[in-house]
Amino acid sequence: MEPRTSRSTPPGTPPAAAGPAPAAFTLARAAELVRGPLDAILPTLSAALAPLVAHTVAAELSGQCAHSPFKVHLVHGDTGPAPHVTVADLQALEPRVTPGRPWHGTAVLGGEERAVLAIASEAAPMAGRPPLLVLVLASPGGPPAPADTETAQQLWDLATGHRARLTSEAVPGALAQSRSTAAERARVIAELGEAHETALTALLGVLRSKALDDREARSRAVDLAVSALVAVRAEADRNQELTEEPAAEAFAQLARSLRTLLRHSEVRLEFAAPEAETAETSLAADVAHLARAAVRAVVLAMAGQDGVRRIHVRWRLADCQLVAAVRDDGPGDLPRAALDAHRVAQRLAALGGTLAVDALSGWGTTVTATLPLGTAPGPRLDPLSELHPREAEVLGHLARGHRNRTIAQELHISESTVKFHVANILAKLGVSSRGEAAALLHAVA
Repeated sequence: MEPRTSRSTPPGTPPAAAGPAPAAFTLARAAELVRGPLDAILPTLSAALAPLVAHTVAAELSGQCAHSPFKVHLVHGDTGPAPHVTVADLQALEPRVTPGRPWHGTAVLGGEERAVLAIASEAAPMAGRPPLLVLVLASPGGPPAPADTETAQQLWDLATGHRARLTSEAVPGALAQSRSTAAERARVIAELGEAHETALTALLGVLRSKALDDREARSRAVDLAVSALVAVRAEADRNQELTEEPAAEAFAQLARSLRTLLRHSEVRLEFAAPEAETAETSLAADVAHLARAAVRAVVLAMAGQDGVRRIHVRWRLADCQLVAAVRDDGPGDLPRAALDAHRVAQRLAALGGTLAVDALSGWGTTVTATLPLGTAPGPRLDPLSELHPREAEVLGHLARGHRNRTIAQELHISESTVKFHVANILAKLGVSSRGEAAALLHAVA
């Protein structure tokens, strides 16, 4: 998967040589982490850590963004060549890092040995693995001060916890942004193709060599082919783990969370898992997150009614849709406003889903959420899904009130390019001004 790179630096970033950052600066950066858009978390975190741990590259590997689990940020002002960090590089580092205990040492990144600080967070593990942050150090000296690495650990825990909350709660803005970057998945194919090309080139080089006899050539060719296949399959498996969930596992996770929520309630929960023939069907991670969030909100609304003693939860996969039905035995007068308070319909609409409420007095209420298992919703349901990743970045700056010159400096593009993106954004969103575009983003966030 080709990393997304940028050389932008959030305003207020002090020089790397400015010495330890004051607590006020670190707290300000922490506030930026939770206020800013999801795609700004890594550069904001890098800026916060720069006074503590001088680094040239910040890279992360996590499953908290379903469509772009691997990100790289190049620190602005670095004059030396930055390593081409890959997923495989970070995967090789994972076994060395214990969550909560920053690891300092050397690792092979981009084919070269480099000094790094690696941090894993146990605040929000995804796909069974703790999110990993790797900083390529600006100089190969001794380890950073313990107080600085502890602060770095805390900020990474804050960043991953914040992102995991947005993911698990499936807020509309986060869902729309996730879908706007769905093209990131295509980069996996490109990188796998590049790996195949590299392997085939190496094989041809061996077979064409006049310095090797037939036996040695065959041996080396087999070794190259086996190594290439292992690397390609490992990367494909890793991507699938981070971006998809089997339906049965997704439902089991929902059941566990609901039992925890209602463990002190008199309401009895009943569950009907997906049927056996669809249990192993893979759900996109954002679909699974949204389905769980919607059902939790419905169950909490139902459990708050008088007279409810039983709630039945069922998932069914049919006709390329996930149908989540929740039924209670209450008075049958659950108001739609009880669900609106949790923005259930808005969340579902962000991914092209629908919500139906069927209440019958004296017989209980049935709430059905339906989610398509396809990729992107239509533009009428979610206009933000029409934006390309770069346009989504520009829209984020518009929402923060930035002018064209500031946006151009932040994204390292020309002002004319910014104007081009702004014009496209206004046309795709069907608005006539930058303010309306910003208001639309704030409305869904």
